[in-house]
Amino acid sequence: MGYSNALLLPGLWVIYHGRKAYPYHRDYDSLLFGTPRLLRFVTISGKEFLPSKGRFRPVRPEIIETHEILSHYQISLEQLIDVAILIGTDFNHGIKGIGPKTALRLIQEYGRIEQLPPDIKSRVSKNYEDVREIFYRPTTTEDYKVEDGTIDEDVLYEFLCKERDFFPARVKMIIERMKTK
Repeated sequence: MGYSNALLLPGLWVIYHGRKAYPYHRDYDSLLFGTPRLLRFVTISGKEFLPSKGRFRPVRPEIIETHEILSHYQISLEQLIDVAILIGTDFNHGIKGIGPKTALRLIQEYGRIEQLPPDIKSRVSKNYEDVREIFYRPTTTEDYKVEDGTIDEDVLYEFLCKERDFFPARVKMIIERMKTK
């Protein structure tokens, strides 16, 4: 399935200037990597574009506490990973016809993928154990450093607009704002 930006996020719960940093991501993958909390929808505009509908929707910032999710649904992190595998992740296709509610119900009832009824288990990605390992033991490094510096506008623009399809006018506006701070 390919590269996931979420792989970069679990390490962001480091201490930064004496404060705990929150991973920020639009989807929930960071929870699967074990981050204790996730920050979503911190936007300048307060809205999110929905490409499939061709319109924007208003969004409010939210903090998701992993332990609260697990407690509410009475599942473990390992079971949440199995729910995600049934639905589909950046690393596997889910089972057609099984969405979040059904996947959650199945894992709550059967405990884990290995205990699913044969007709369902046979439709699970053959590499599901490898996918679990990605979430259980992601490849990490401590060989990095964060430095303050100037923005290389051309590189940032190339990355965001050309590689990630961000809207160019918005990127230019944000770069200008960053330069004034």
